[in-house]
Amino acid sequence: MGLQVTDHGRGIRVVAVTGEIDVVTAPDLADCLTTQLAGSQVVVVDLDGVRFLGSAGVAALFEANELATREGRDLQLVSHSRTANLALTVTGLGTCFTFANSVPDALDHVL
Repeated sequence: MGLQVTDHGRGIRVVAVTGEIDVVTAPDLADCLTTQLAGSQVVVVDLDGVRFLGSAGVAALFEANELATREGRDLQLVSHSRTANLALTVTGLGTCFTFANSVPDALDHVL
């Protein structure tokens, strides 16, 4: 799994995730999202490059979303990954997230 964090200023960060999010890599994703949410008002998670999203990865995203809600922060997902979308749909958790059509769309709504 690859993680690339881009700072867009004014408390906005984009986390681009690539590869496979499984039981081994999900803790790294969780740590990254927790860190970004601690220092940012808005975090956009770009899942377009995800080839596999296991239940541990879904749980990491869900927990980050819960943290964002508790802390009054905004977590948005961008996902055109068929695999990631299937995992979110099958678990029934897809409706828990705010989705944007693209990273620029997500940024346009907060800038």
